[in-house]
Amino acid sequence: MSNKNTSANNHGDDHAQDHAQDHGGKLLVKQLEKFGIERVFCVPGESYLPVLDALHDSTIKTTLCRQEGGAAMMAEAWGKFSNLPGISFVTRGPGATNASAGVHVAQQDSTPMILFVGQVALKNLGRDAFQEVNYQAFFGGMAKAVFQIETTKDIPKVLKEAFEISLSGRMGPVVIALPEEVLTEDSKDHIEANFIHQETSITHSNIKIFKNLIEAANSPIVIAGGSGWDEASVAMLEAFAEKFQMPVACSFRRQMLFTHTHPHYAGDVGLGINPALKAEIENADLVILLGARMSEVASQDYTLLKIPRPKQKLIHVHPSKDELGKLYETDLAIEAKPAEFMETISDLTPNFTPNRAQHVTRLNQSYQTWSLPQKSEAKFVQMPSVMETLKHHLKPDALLTNGAGNYATWIHRFWQFGGYNTQLAPTSGSMGYGLPAAIAGKLKFADKDVVCFAGDGCFQMTCQEFGTACQEGAAILVMIIDNGIYGTIRMHQERHFPHRTSATELQNPDFAQIAAAYGAFSAKIEVTEDFEAALIEALRVTREEKRPALLHLKTDPQAITPNKTLDEIATGG
Repeated sequence: MSNKNTSANNHGDDHAQDHAQDHGGKLLVKQLEKFGIERVFCVPGESYLPVLDALHDSTIKTTLCRQEGGAAMMAEAWGKFSNLPGISFVTRGPGATNASAGVHVAQQDSTPMILFVGQVALKNLGRDAFQEVNYQAFFGGMAKAVFQIETTKDIPKVLKEAFEISLSGRMGPVVIALPEEVLTEDSKDHIEANFIHQETSITHSNIKIFKNLIEAANSPIVIAGGSGWDEASVAMLEAFAEKFQMPVACSFRRQMLFTHTHPHYAGDVGLGINPALKAEIENADLVILLGARMSEVASQDYTLLKIPRPKQKLIHVHPSKDELGKLYETDLAIEAKPAEFMETISDLTPNFTPNRAQHVTRLNQSYQTWSLPQKSEAKFVQMPSVMETLKHHLKPDALLTNGAGNYATWIHRFWQFGGYNTQLAPTSGSMGYGLPAAIAGKLKFADKDVVCFAGDGCFQMTCQEFGTACQEGAAILVMIIDNGIYGTIRMHQERHFPHRTSATELQNPDFAQIAAAYGAFSAKIEVTEDFEAALIEALRVTREEKRPALLHLKTDPQAITPNKTLDEIATGG
């Protein structure tokens, strides 16, 4: 029997609240309104009932989720395409520990997010009270800051500081614990001034050096990544690339930062990188990291740029001074958010036209060749055909989401992202992310085609949130790529311990029947020839009937990557 969201004793009338009374919960919600928050994601809990009461009359929309990990991931996804932190409310103890999955995504992905967690009464702290957790100890190494509000009057001050911390430097998550008394006590309606954004270190001399280094290079490349972008700054990057004849690549799971049909696009720098792109970066005479940290995955296990001194000249633009010089010595380091930096350099013009057209064309042609799906001999549904069919039927600005698994390779390598707000994916490699992210994406962008890719194992990490999509009217399309195994782990298993399968095979349900039970459109597809008709009907349902849809695709476990089968990996082929 679960004890989450249950009370160990009867508080009776002690904490009964007249809905007309001003209390800490109302003060907190009014502060969120003041800061421009549009929506919060939650799993309800007894520990923050006054907040739920305040949300009843608020302009802020509340999305009711099924599990705290899903709620936190939705908030994180919302923060990715917002200029404000994504907001999630969860209850104490088990609620907070479940939510930690989303906090970790926000930390690794540099996403602004605030998690509000219920806490036991202040008088009971340190007694191992019912569902008590020391949130500083639990979240301290994961969040940028952990607060515990001690008095009701401190609510505006703490929220102001939390917003500033979440959005400053390398953006990330902040956790705020809400003891019972802080929310239930009477409050005065005092609202703090709005929070302030961080100033940057962009200087005239920095920009001059930046321009000189670019004009002196013969084979430069830009790698765009990180957070702090917007639609305007992505457009500015494309214009900059054209003026200065620069190829642009995108770091791991940040492919929405450059339109893939643009002639200056060079590909993505992540898992399964195009070998030709990898060689071009290694041989470049100038690398510009724009917002990217160039950590383990993008750097190909820290080998693409030598540590501490890369052989290439290196310009690093990042919003946190703590990241500048942390791994790599630079020729120029600029502390700035990508959007602010792109606005600063948007008026720059070269003193001469750089003769780099062949360099740009070579990288773009290499990308185009690498991203063409090859004919497959796989059984069941063939993913190359799936990707080609999607290109013909999805809107150009479709938003694609995914979690973790080898199935994501098909998106990263073969889908042509149409620019900003077309991708939500976790650089943290968190399974289960795609479905919550798709729900948040559809709630924000109602007119977009929003497609969640999920492996069979990945989907089952957060599949209960499909109920959230149905309840919210978030008309997403979920595509489950079902090969009956934990594919990525099985791939590594065959590589290191060939033909010794252990704990990687899955007995799966009929996912289409589960979706149908929620009232959604669904279809199970076992041969490639049936996919297009099912896709057309699913898109009609999401676009016209505004209902979610789910397509259950049975795929061949042997087709574990676009290039090699499981048997080839096991034999070293």
